[in-house]
Amino acid sequence: MGAEEAVLSFLESNEEISDSGKFSATIGIDHNEIVNIIKSLHGFRLVDAQDIKREWWVLTDEGRSYTVAGSPEVQLFLAVPPEGIPREELQKKVDPTVFKIGCSQAIKNKWVEMGKGLVSRKVQHVEDRVKDLLKQIQDGEVIDAKDIDELKRRKLIALQTWKGYSLRKGPNFAPKRVKAVTDLTREHLQKGDWKGLEFKDYNYNARGATLEAGHLHPLLKVREQFRKIFLQMGFEEMPTNNFVESSFWNFDALFQPQQHPARDSHDTFFLQDPSTTKQLPEDYVERVKHVHESGGHGSRGYGYEWKREEADKNLLRTHTTAVSSRMLYLLAQKPFSPRRYFSIDRVFRNEAVDRTHLAEFHQIEGLVCDRGLTLGDLIGVLHDFFARLGMSKLRFKPAYNPYTEPSMEIFSYHEGFKKWVEVGNSGMFRPEMLLPMGLPEDVSVIAWGLSLERPTMILYGIDNIRDLFGHKVDLGLIQTNPICRLGVQ
Repeated sequence: MGAEEAVLSFLESNEEISDSGKFSATIGIDHNEIVNIIKSLHGFRLVDAQDIKREWWVLTDEGRSYTVAGSPEVQLFLAVPPEGIPREELQKKVDPTVFKIGCSQAIKNKWVEMGKGLVSRKVQHVEDRVKDLLKQIQDGEVIDAKDIDELKRRKLIALQTWKGYSLRKGPNFAPKRVKAVTDLTREHLQKGDWKGLEFKDYNYNARGATLEAGHLHPLLKVREQFRKIFLQMGFEEMPTNNFVESSFWNFDALFQPQQHPARDSHDTFFLQDPSTTKQLPEDYVERVKHVHESGGHGSRGYGYEWKREEADKNLLRTHTTAVSSRMLYLLAQKPFSPRRYFSIDRVFRNEAVDRTHLAEFHQIEGLVCDRGLTLGDLIGVLHDFFARLGMSKLRFKPAYNPYTEPSMEIFSYHEGFKKWVEVGNSGMFRPEMLLPMGLPEDVSVIAWGLSLERPTMILYGIDNIRDLFGHKVDLGLIQTNPICRLGVQ
């Protein structure tokens, strides 16, 4: 007889099953199987099930060992001879755990005392009450609540819980479950058994199956918020579709020396094929070479021999400022008109991967190109930009960048962390970078940049960048996270 048949058959001739555990033992079926059947029958209202629970105390492994060897305090007491024993000898005589616990409990019970290196008895005989209490629990006897608390505190006993059910007939009780049919088929009509079928009721409130569809990544959601802020401020987006860039646009055009550490293969991904570029504006290349070697525009340059082969090397761009250098050069080839540009896209650096760094990440960059811009304009634009992100408290710290002077690190007070955190970098592009492009001398460019990953991690409460971006990302995170609105601290 199966478990379901046994339960329904018993209830047909009896008022209730008072204890599912005893019932399962009587019919010789595993209790877990009975529980699964009860849940199913209860769901279809064939039975009404009520939870029952039994709790009792059992000995831990440590408690069971004390029922044989005695409690640590008694073991230690018996190891102390009537004349006393040096502490060092007593430590060698008993187990280290017994010595540690036994000393504490025996001194607390005033059975022994510790003199100057000597352990001696204060009483002649003791009773092992802990051992007796543990045996009483082992035999199923009831002991005082105060003793229970003491044994539990010493982790000698643990609470064991058993859960089961009591059963009565439900409103839809039947000696045998009839499986409800969901569809009327051709076979039912041909056989004529449709008259005796029980059809399952339609649930008009049930929701349809969830359709598999695409989900926006948290980075894309926050990226779109940043993009809207730039557009609201009158910026236009720069094309950032070329991940592969030449060293010239990525470094040289930005007045970054060829001996700079960032050009080392340990910091930059260089390409093997194609390893070099053949498309550079030659007249502009000559002007960049001259300013690197000999200076100009108020600069002494770097005073080294600039090498074309270094500038021709292809790489994965290390920053989107390479895009900015291209856009500013193109702007300089036409009659000048002020511009506001921004970009948000991936950059690549040969860094060790950890919880806060990846070799591939996103950079957000904004720049303003106009006549007569000053550091005050940069600070004003930064206050406007970050205020729209919900960051009204800003501080600026002088910094060094090869292509900006002056340069500033941007800090914002984080209400959650209760401290100032770095949120970006900024500066004014140097004349050594702008004037070789052909821009007018009275034109200045202010710019700033920050990462996309860091604000996204803060907004979504993620503390490991590998949980946000990369091949180990949790798809459940992508599917369930809502849009986080910027503008809230």
